[in-house]
Amino acid sequence: MRALKLLALLPFAALLGGCDFVVLAPAGDIAAQQRDLVVISTILMLIIVLPVMALTIFFAWRYRQSNTAAPYEPEWDHSTQLELVIWSAPLLIIICLGALTWMGTHLLDPYRSLGRIAADKPIESKDAPLNVEVVALDWKWLFIYPDYGVAAVNELAAPVDRPIRFRITASSVMNSFYIPALAGQIYAMPGMETKLHAVANKEGSFRGFSANYSGAGFSGMHFEFKSLSAGGFDKWVANAKASTNMLGRSDYLQLERPSQDDPVRLYGTVDRDLYKAILNMCVEPGKMCMSEMMAIDAKGGLG
Repeated sequence: MRALKLLALLPFAALLGGCDFVVLAPAGDIAAQQRDLVVISTILMLIIVLPVMALTIFFAWRYRQSNTAAPYEPEWDHSTQLELVIWSAPLLIIICLGALTWMGTHLLDPYRSLGRIAADKPIESKDAPLNVEVVALDWKWLFIYPDYGVAAVNELAAPVDRPIRFRITASSVMNSFYIPALAGQIYAMPGMETKLHAVANKEGSFRGFSANYSGAGFSGMHFEFKSLSAGGFDKWVANAKASTNMLGRSDYLQLERPSQDDPVRLYGTVDRDLYKAILNMCVEPGKMCMSEMMAIDAKGGLG
């Protein structure tokens, strides 16, 4: 009988075998701090949940119909001591959760520049951030490295222990940029720019994807994040520079067209103003940029 029960549990074990616990074992300091928030919050809530569950079982057993030895007090309706416990414990936990949330919201603000590389490693003046411009396309990701003049489709690389400063936008519909091992997700929206600061603390290859449904090719809209040593990142940049692919405005308009399951592609040359044009939705020749429209509106319009 016991063997049959164990066999019945095997399908559930198989389902759990497909779980990825990267959120609880991240590779970056920001993701690690977010993990700590989740763990601490869960423990605080379990302080209430576990006793309630245990007491539910205890009362059901103690006051079952067959237990004639249990006291029967139909007139009992109040206990000051019990009321204090029932109200004070949740109140204290809510205060702790509120303080934790308030501090975490400010310290882990995605727009806030990093204050440290890791728990025991503060930011130094030599730790210049790596600038990466991210564009969510249908259905692929474009990463532009303005400081190096290269770009990549569906592949992101960064050196270990170097701050990364992402500037994020989209070409058509809203997406969500998410690398669980690196930092929390943040939305990518056309005509708007969001920002994210992060750092990778160990080498490896990690999965990134869109966490917001965006149409038919959504399931294939993922990429590889390569966390490399300084030398490995230099080699990656050199390999990108050696590519004969060019990413000008006309090339981008071809790339922007919806496509699914695109392979990794590197670009050795990138138009310097391409990201600015994408953000202002004026890559097409002759199209007025949003920034120009706003400047005209600020002056009272064309009339």
